[in-house]
Amino acid sequence: MVRHTHPLLVLLALATGGFAIGTTEFATMSLLPFIQHDMQIDPSTASHIISAYALGVVIGAPVITVLAARIDRKWLLLILMTLFALGNAMSALASSYSSLVLFRFLSGLPHGAYFGLAALMAASVVTSGKRTRAVGMVMLGLTVATIVGVPLATWLGNAIGWRSGYWLVTTLALLTVVMIALYAPRTGVASERSAKGELRALKNGAVLLTLAIGAVGFGGMFSVYTYLTSTLDSVTQMSSATIPLVLAVFGLGMTIGNIVVPRFADRSLMPTAGALLIWSAVALGVFPLVAGNPWLISLDVFCIGIGGALGTILQTRLMDVAGEAQNMAAALNHVAFNMANALGPWLAGMTLALGFGFRSTGVVGCLLALGGLVIWMLARRHERQSRAA
Repeated sequence: MVRHTHPLLVLLALATGGFAIGTTEFATMSLLPFIQHDMQIDPSTASHIISAYALGVVIGAPVITVLAARIDRKWLLLILMTLFALGNAMSALASSYSSLVLFRFLSGLPHGAYFGLAALMAASVVTSGKRTRAVGMVMLGLTVATIVGVPLATWLGNAIGWRSGYWLVTTLALLTVVMIALYAPRTGVASERSAKGELRALKNGAVLLTLAIGAVGFGGMFSVYTYLTSTLDSVTQMSSATIPLVLAVFGLGMTIGNIVVPRFADRSLMPTAGALLIWSAVALGVFPLVAGNPWLISLDVFCIGIGGALGTILQTRLMDVAGEAQNMAAALNHVAFNMANALGPWLAGMTLALGFGFRSTGVVGCLLALGGLVIWMLARRHERQSRAA
């Protein structure tokens, strides 16, 4: 437990880190048009900047979780957030496209491990009856970033250049380092924690299927959001001053989704996940039809944002099926999230390269959500077979 520090201050420190990570992850998508113009690259090539960050998360989360299984969580959180700040500062200073891709990859390495450790620390500083709410508060930092951090970074990018967005994230990351140093408790190292124990999660069929649902089903949201700024500019023909408001509407949808949807999931977890995948498929399928209308596309973007609650549901599912490998399960959820972050923009970028236009990103998104639904069905069958065995 925390000594001389109120648990809310610990949660605020951890949530600030979530806010910084959420800002860099989503703001990069809205900053892409400015990066494209500055570096003279096409939209498909620019999407690799996002994929590089996602790849960093995919590699960093399991590797860091295994290698650092015996390190005190407070010190590891400080190290991870310092590296995150450094990666974003280097991104702001990048002199070429290739160097920016490299620095975005390095920035992504601490992402998944940070969220996994932050969730576990949040649960440790409150009573058992408040653990879910504590973890939710940490994740709220990420969703609030889509309402406040991303529009701010986008506005800064439009006003004084895309590099300012990464300087904003660097500042937030350094603030997090200070707050964790001041407020987070020393946790020590549990004697039973080991790299071998964490790796057991990778042999668990239920864990792997749950991760696959997120990696594919979540990709639909990212296929649209990555190119949303460009769609609003060239298809909807919104002004540059209005576009950040629509991005904030997306964030509002994510926040409301993460507040409301888990109440249904507490009663029926997997059925709620399936229903949310159907919801996302419909919202994404409608996107090409409403892209030309400012009001309708704003409403649809809000509905797409609600689908982001799938991450919270899958996190709970992983905790239920991971057994003793809780650290790895917590980190792998963000691996799946960022595999989706890589897959969605890549597939949507292919359709753009083929000349189908920005409306096609919704079609790609719909197909990915339906793909996630198919994997959900396989997970349900696996669950029934495991119970019968």
